[in-house]
Amino acid sequence: MDNKRANTEKKMPLAIQIFIALVLGIIAGLMLQSQADFCNTYIKPFGTIFLNLVKFIVAPIVLFSIMSGVLSLRDIKKVGKIGGITIVYYFCTTAVATAIGLLVANLFKGGFPMLSTSSLTYEAANSVSGMDTLVGIFPSNFLIPITEANMLQVIVMALLISFAMVLIGEKAQPAIEGVERWNAIFMKVMEMILKLSPIGVFCLLCPVVAANGAAVVGSLAKVLLCAYICYVLHALIVYSLSVRALGGMSPVTFFKGMFPAMMMAFSSASSVGTLPINMECTEKLGASREVSSFVLPLGATINMDGTAIYQGVCAVFIAACYGIDLTMGQMVTIVLTATLASIGTAGVPGAGMVMLAMVLTSVGLPVEGIALVAGVDRIFDMGRTTLNITGDASCAVIVTKLLSRRKA
Repeated sequence: MDNKRANTEKKMPLAIQIFIALVLGIIAGLMLQSQADFCNTYIKPFGTIFLNLVKFIVAPIVLFSIMSGVLSLRDIKKVGKIGGITIVYYFCTTAVATAIGLLVANLFKGGFPMLSTSSLTYEAANSVSGMDTLVGIFPSNFLIPITEANMLQVIVMALLISFAMVLIGEKAQPAIEGVERWNAIFMKVMEMILKLSPIGVFCLLCPVVAANGAAVVGSLAKVLLCAYICYVLHALIVYSLSVRALGGMSPVTFFKGMFPAMMMAFSSASSVGTLPINMECTEKLGASREVSSFVLPLGATINMDGTAIYQGVCAVFIAACYGIDLTMGQMVTIVLTATLASIGTAGVPGAGMVMLAMVLTSVGLPVEGIALVAGVDRIFDMGRTTLNITGDASCAVIVTKLLSRRKA
């Protein structure tokens, strides 16, 4: 009996463990609001250790999983098809996300307060030009993209090396077998690290709630509520319809399968950090390894539906705080800028803030207004990251289905 009970306890799904850790993290954070310094000093470091381990495994996982995916296809044209479908899907969903953010924010606009903005100060981060982004995609060193976790450059490296192996043919067979073995090794390391997810989630979330719990109830509650309504609407409408119509999958099945990755994304606020568990979830949902190993790393870098919603909501909020009414032309500009900026700021730390500075500048709103939302950016980030990785997963499911239809 004792052995059976022990086996039952060991089989508790990771999703349940993560959810329990998330709830406990929120409860502990609310109870320790007066001890925020204690949480940052003694609890957050353990979450940082977990996140460091996840970041450590991400670059080799992306490198070897993409190489493995391309080598399993053995067809460069097929890789091009997957990439084309993926990029079109990401652009379309990002544009729709920005529009949803603007629409819902305008419904909330009457409730946004007119604030005293004379004392606001915010130094905008340098935006990245289109040509600088293009140049930055291509690595100048073999090791730097991996050590700096520059995902776009790692993706380019993986594609170049794997294309070369495909073109060489039989002579590259030993190297191909080596790639498969290293991919299996790093996947196992990833599996070991993911077992620590519940501890990591608790230790990452508790300090955030402890530090921001009171602030959420303050004047920013409405804009946060507005953003999260948009996140939920985009997921339930856009992803559900896309997965049903293009992926042939029940939305309930999709979201249930994505639950562990969504909990991890919400607590870590890192698309790249959630990549390993996202790959695991999509493969369990039926996405092929060759597709998910290409689509998900690309999405973690350039697909920013949640961030696009954040741009629209914050632009309307900041405009309202300054007593400015956005015109239809300005709103169209915001949609276009946010969609293109999702590529332009790929791989930039704090991309959400950089994108928001670009969006505000494009429609003539004061960039220092970012100071209004900067204090609770982490809370915005938790929701937008969750939406971002869910969008990546929906793309993996859809591309897998579309390719299987073409084969048939």
